[in-house]
Amino acid sequence: MTATSPVAVCPPLSLYIHVPWCVRKCPYCDFNSHAIRGDIPEAAYLRAILEDLEPDLAYLRGRPIETVFIGGGTPSLMTGNFYQQLFTALRQRMDFSHNAEITLEANPGTLEAGRFESFREAGINRLSIGVQSFNPEHLKTLGRIHNAQAAHEAIEAARAAGFDNFNIDLMHGLPGQTPEQATGDLREALSHNPAHLSWYQLTIEPNTEFFSRPPPLPDDDRLWAIYQQGSEFLHAAGFTDYEVSAWSRPGRESRHNLNYWLFGDYLALGAGAHGKASLQDGRIIRYWKTRQPDAYLNRIGSRTSGTEAIEPEDRALEFMMNALRLKQGADEQLFSERTGLPLSTVAVQLGSLRKQGLLTPHRIQATEQGQRYLNSLLEQFL
Repeated sequence: MTATSPVAVCPPLSLYIHVPWCVRKCPYCDFNSHAIRGDIPEAAYLRAILEDLEPDLAYLRGRPIETVFIGGGTPSLMTGNFYQQLFTALRQRMDFSHNAEITLEANPGTLEAGRFESFREAGINRLSIGVQSFNPEHLKTLGRIHNAQAAHEAIEAARAAGFDNFNIDLMHGLPGQTPEQATGDLREALSHNPAHLSWYQLTIEPNTEFFSRPPPLPDDDRLWAIYQQGSEFLHAAGFTDYEVSAWSRPGRESRHNLNYWLFGDYLALGAGAHGKASLQDGRIIRYWKTRQPDAYLNRIGSRTSGTEAIEPEDRALEFMMNALRLKQGADEQLFSERTGLPLSTVAVQLGSLRKQGLLTPHRIQATEQGQRYLNSLLEQFL
């Protein structure tokens, strides 16, 4: 058993809220999302979330909420009134940092006039807009319910409502996609001057329609050409890839995601949501909520359906798997602060990797070569 001590400095605390409903399940999606049948039970879901929260308040440990991310599913299907009531109730039960980042995922095609304004009035100050592509054929292949015009209109409506901090979600490596088409999607996105882009490769996941009937994806040579050409375009436009698939303008990184990658804590609310908590007795746990929406609605009290400890011997790998996703990595002292382990626990591995030129000196940060061989690098902490 690896020696450990209670986490000396409580990590920053975030909040993840899951909304499980969508209009139609996309063929690539392996998230906990369920096509709507009838009206969304907003009032019942609000009651369930607040009941679910009560036993989890013990995880606060005096900390304010620094960031919130509302994911799905399609959270923009819920009304502004739902979020107004939700955040009023949350603020009665916990403190929020004065500059808390509060992000909502929004999908084009699910937004009636005035919806963005109502989200902003509820306290939401950042959007993540799920465009995925502006190409008509690719949107059809991906099963998206919007077209390119609806995507452009949604982004402009967000900006008109006062959202200047927003992310645009785009995918690359799509069936039949050329490097020029992928860069064309990026060019269309940048025409709206977003603060942040999530640009990630389509992968085929189990329990999806694409897994049952795989589409023909670009080969490795074309995937590399797409990535190389797109990266050059984004760098030239002033964006930095601060994480494997996350790009931002200077100072506009997603604070919520940074907390995940730096092994921070996050509460979980909503059907199928996952959380992480550093406890006063030195344990660090992950926990998750009842997955099926009907079961989540019908339970009484806590909706937590499972909990597991992150054992001391597993924490080094967990920390490295997250922190080394970041181009800037992490301060060495953060390792001890977040894991409760002395840095000497990984001193041998760090020394070896630095000799091989895979990690930078005096910081937990992969070199350019280390980024290319990240999986092999991480195996050193198994």
